[in-house]
Amino acid sequence: MTIPNKGKIYSTNEGNAQYLDNKLQRYLNDCKFPKEGKPKAARYVGSMVADVHRTICYGGVFMYPANSTAANGKLRLLYECNPMSYIVEQAGGKAVTGRGDERVLDVIPEKLHQRCPIYLGSSEDVDVILSYLNGDE
Repeated sequence: MTIPNKGKIYSTNEGNAQYLDNKLQRYLNDCKFPKEGKPKAARYVGSMVADVHRTICYGGVFMYPANSTAANGKLRLLYECNPMSYIVEQAGGKAVTGRGDERVLDVIPEKLHQRCPIYLGSSEDVDVILSYLNGDE
């Protein structure tokens, strides 16, 4: 199974949008109200496995970023982020923490239940998010 290089779907819990930093709020706004072309479709089931499965099938991006109420994100590194990151990377996608271009699979665990921010999916879509986070957009 191969993930498309680019998709038309983004998946995140927008109920937490008010707690995101300005760069991510701008990314979400640009997904909904692009300067050119059609907006991206928002799809969020609330189950990481279901959301990532759809992302692999149709392309796009799934993210659960750090925010002002969860500085390290919400999802657990060892048994949520790492398994899904491995699957997405094997399908040809990317999975990063948003700290520079750090891969989720390169994070060295310090605690069993350690949390980790995550952005994963189609390579081009993850690169766009990284450009927003790095201030290039």
